[in-house]
Amino acid sequence: MASIPSQDQPIGAPVDATPARRPGPVRLAGRFCAIEKLDVARHGQSLWEAMSGDDGLWTYMAYGPFGDAAAFLAWVAARTALVDPYSYAVIDKAGGRATGIVTLMEIRPAMRVIEIGNIVLARALQRTSAASEAQYLMARHAFDDLGYRRYEWKCDALNQASRRAAVRLGFVAEGTFRNHMIVKGRNRDTAWFAMTDGDWPAVKAAMERWLAPDNFDDGGRQKVALCELMGKRGRTQWTG
Repeated sequence: MASIPSQDQPIGAPVDATPARRPGPVRLAGRFCAIEKLDVARHGQSLWEAMSGDDGLWTYMAYGPFGDAAAFLAWVAARTALVDPYSYAVIDKAGGRATGIVTLMEIRPAMRVIEIGNIVLARALQRTSAASEAQYLMARHAFDDLGYRRYEWKCDALNQASRRAAVRLGFVAEGTFRNHMIVKGRNRDTAWFAMTDGDWPAVKAAMERWLAPDNFDDGGRQKVALCELMGKRGRTQWTG
């Protein structure tokens, strides 16, 4: 580590500067879903069937909607060739089919910073245990397996659903970048959220408490909401 001459100036705390690992092909398995590298042959058709005809899924995306299966499958094929963003399919175990896409992007291993973004979930997957578990699996992979210290979430500032989801999942709001992007010919102010490796232990505990089998009744309904558990971060024990 390079030394910094002492000049009675405040400086940041020393950190491990070992670069994080880049994302790669991996299968992350949970109770409700599994995550695996996006593949057009394995996932393309089921994703199209789950998402076709629902143009609202693409309102805040830089791409889509797609007019037909051929255009959608060509887009999926192009995504699979990229290393940043690196795309994964979400497999809903209830149906055994791919019904969503999540992506690790803006990958900076030397700074140990990575973003979860370009999230597209079919309506059938939204607001389900599988959707929340997918976010837990991705965060755990970024922090515990790949060694990142900052995990970002960014969205159009007008996308209230995405903003609420970020807070519910334990991200901290950091502000808004005005006139940040031009998307589909329109201005985008971008809301920034992040989770750090210092935040992660408490967030992880809250997520795992929420995902525990005893937090769901026989009909699969949650007993304690994740947002409530997130509000209890920092306590040594969780109560249901």
